[in-house]
Amino acid sequence: MEWNARRLDVIEPSPTLAISAKAAELKKKGEDIVSFGAGEPDFETPAHIKEAAKKAIDKGQTRYTAVSGTVELKNAIITKFKRDNGLEYSTNQIIVGTGGKQVIYNFFLATLNPGDEVIIPAPYWVSYADIVRLAEGKAVILPTKKEEGFLLSPEQLEKAITPKTKVLILNSPSNPTGAAYSRSQLEALGKVVLKHKIMVLSDDIYECINFDGFQFSNIAMLSPELKELTFVANGVSKAYSMTGWRIGYGAGPVDIIRNMDTIQSQSTSNPSSISQAAAEAALTGDQDCVAEMAKAFQKRRDLIVGLLNAIPGVEVNVPQGAFYVFPYLTGVYETEGFKKLAASSSEKSKSKLFCAHLLDKYKVAAVPGIAFGDDNALRLSYAMGEEDIKKGVSRIAEMVRDLSL
Repeated sequence: MEWNARRLDVIEPSPTLAISAKAAELKKKGEDIVSFGAGEPDFETPAHIKEAAKKAIDKGQTRYTAVSGTVELKNAIITKFKRDNGLEYSTNQIIVGTGGKQVIYNFFLATLNPGDEVIIPAPYWVSYADIVRLAEGKAVILPTKKEEGFLLSPEQLEKAITPKTKVLILNSPSNPTGAAYSRSQLEALGKVVLKHKIMVLSDDIYECINFDGFQFSNIAMLSPELKELTFVANGVSKAYSMTGWRIGYGAGPVDIIRNMDTIQSQSTSNPSSISQAAAEAALTGDQDCVAEMAKAFQKRRDLIVGLLNAIPGVEVNVPQGAFYVFPYLTGVYETEGFKKLAASSSEKSKSKLFCAHLLDKYKVAAVPGIAFGDDNALRLSYAMGEEDIKKGVSRIAEMVRDLSL
């Protein structure tokens, strides 16, 4: 008997999680591994957030909550949207899930019918396309250019829209490139969205981590008409270093939220009650911790970009946010050493081959760019200490030198 569901034929395990797991396994065996894999802040969850969780336990807040989240957390989310984004929502326009990934997954389950098209600018977060396919939609990948800042143009969007187009995904600041859309750039895209009346999934998970005075905007902030066509996904994982707490949230039209609630009621039910109490404290408490972490990430960004751009054959755009760099390796791929490596391997993906050799011989874990829709690059997370950044990039430079000999 065949036990494998056919839906598994269209997806793969998350490559970022797989790389991180392999790096952790090698570390346990005593290997000196530098891991640029996981998108996880290395800071402790701020003390006032942890204290809120402890108090919730002591108060007996350990039972089921409403499927879509507690009223208290929903009100905190509403306050956050008004404070930070100038957006007004009611409680029936808010849903809380077990992490931002579940919120996005449930959004697509609630909105897509078989064959509906979702436009995904590339490079893209590894899970977008697979989630769309699991929801029986069609992922339409639109490559963007390094020379144009990895940003989607309104002309590209216009050409990609068909009668089957239902959703456009915008992730700003972006995983994996750190690229971010200015308000004027979003306004240009917004005109196309309004013309065709497609939905926008605005993934704002890195909203608070932006650099050089960049002013964050999402497309819902531009007009009431665009707000009606936008579902905003966010969470506490990145901004407050709460990855393990697993709280994400979304805001959007009432009917979409209601349908997501129905789906969640038949899958996970409510998120952890304790994590919800902690998330409430995160969103309503002192926000200085967020700014401090963003400041530290900017310092690390400057360090890793400078080190990588000093390596012959490697080119890096300066990220405007998040905590990733997406170095292009096209010059490295042209070296005789890499060509010999490719000739001796059955691996067709250049970035997979590069990352496999990097981990095997130089003890550095990185995620191949092909996982994000661009085989020219690899993704490095700089959510780590400066000494580890220096050590890891030094090993990358050593590998490139060896390939150039």
